[in-house]
Amino acid sequence: MSDDEDAPRTAKRTRIYYGSLEGQERQRMGREAGGGTKGGSAAIKAGIKAGNINISSGGELASGPSGERQSDVLVEFERRRRARHLAISTDDSEVKGCLRRLGEPITLFGEGPADRRERLRAVLSVVGGDALSKSKKDAESSRPRPQDERQETWYHEGPASLKEARLWMAKFSLPRAVKRLDEARIQKEVSESARTIRQQELHKNLQNLNNFCSQIGDDRPISYCQFSPDSKMLATGSWSGLCKLWSVPDSQLVRTLRGHNTSVGAVVFRPGSTLSLEKSDVNLASCSTDGVVKLWNLQSDEPVADIEGHMSRVSRLAWHPSGRFLGTACYDNSWRLWDLELREEILHQEGHSKGVHDLHFHPDGSLALTGGLDAFGRLWDLRTGRCIMFLEGHLKEIYSVCFSPNGYLLMRTSSLGNVDILGVISSKIYIRKPTVVLSLTLDNLLYSYS
Repeated sequence: MSDDEDAPRTAKRTRIYYGSLEGQERQRMGREAGGGTKGGSAAIKAGIKAGNINISSGGELASGPSGERQSDVLVEFERRRRARHLAISTDDSEVKGCLRRLGEPITLFGEGPADRRERLRAVLSVVGGDALSKSKKDAESSRPRPQDERQETWYHEGPASLKEARLWMAKFSLPRAVKRLDEARIQKEVSESARTIRQQELHKNLQNLNNFCSQIGDDRPISYCQFSPDSKMLATGSWSGLCKLWSVPDSQLVRTLRGHNTSVGAVVFRPGSTLSLEKSDVNLASCSTDGVVKLWNLQSDEPVADIEGHMSRVSRLAWHPSGRFLGTACYDNSWRLWDLELREEILHQEGHSKGVHDLHFHPDGSLALTGGLDAFGRLWDLRTGRCIMFLEGHLKEIYSVCFSPNGYLLMRTSSLGNVDILGVISSKIYIRKPTVVLSLTLDNLLYSYS
């Protein structure tokens, strides 16, 4: 090993230049001009003038390729952020529909539902989340509309029998309304003191009421009961599917009506039954949870006829005051009107969003009141078919509706145990009581028992 190799090596110093390249270049050109190199200086000046030599200060380098890449990265980050906040449906058919509305292919080769969903997310992150709603609006606006489309309430065209029935009910109800108003005017002439005395006597008699008799009606719970028009008979229906007739007041079993296979919802006497109708005529009607409605007379244990057409549970039924029509409340969100003379269904009325539980007719025969499981009641004009009053206020299902004997008030009860008394004309709530059992007397008084 030589001495030169043993000697320590000295680090080579690098020269650091401060200032801009433009200043350094000018100094160098000045030195060359002072040294007499005019030919080289002229060539450099010519190159600068031609643009082949760049002597800028470097301030514009930020807008070059590196600046463009930085802006592209920021745009991509923003797109990914928007994509993370998009809510994309997991239903593959809905995803395909969205891609179709955006003008994209609904599927690619080898693409699965998850990949298709991510592609929709990527497309929406670029075009915006509101692109689907805009495309839907554009499609609806461009769709040709029929010329006869009208912006108004649309009604079904009913049969000719319905029109005749409406005219018949109008002729039937108008004389009864006149008679009812005349009786109301007579009652108005009675002094306030006389009305008070009569109400006090009636209330005193009701306070003295006690249990006259008790009878086991069935081995299953009794679901419904009603007195006959002459008050000498009581009809009951039970969960066993049996309807029974009892004598009043000795509570002896008169007849057992067999025909239902499931729980009986209601059994009602026809107007005029036990008064003007013959025993061989249709005197009662009953319904059950399987949608079967049966008609009965007072001579046989077997039903006279069956009313078919209900696809869901029939909870209640009611006779029109004329005795010609029978209304049924069904759990298919509708109630129906049957003409017993024509032996056909003349009206299938919808309007409730859930099942209709109860139905009652106005004493005049002009109106029908329905209460549904949607917590709403509706008042229908049978002469025109319109819903003339919408009753709201209950928070849960309405299980009972009823008109007062004077025709001016209506009652509704809900599953919360509340009872509302409203005006037919004003729909104003006059009384609201938390009761369980209540009754309306012929003097239009309300008695409740909690």
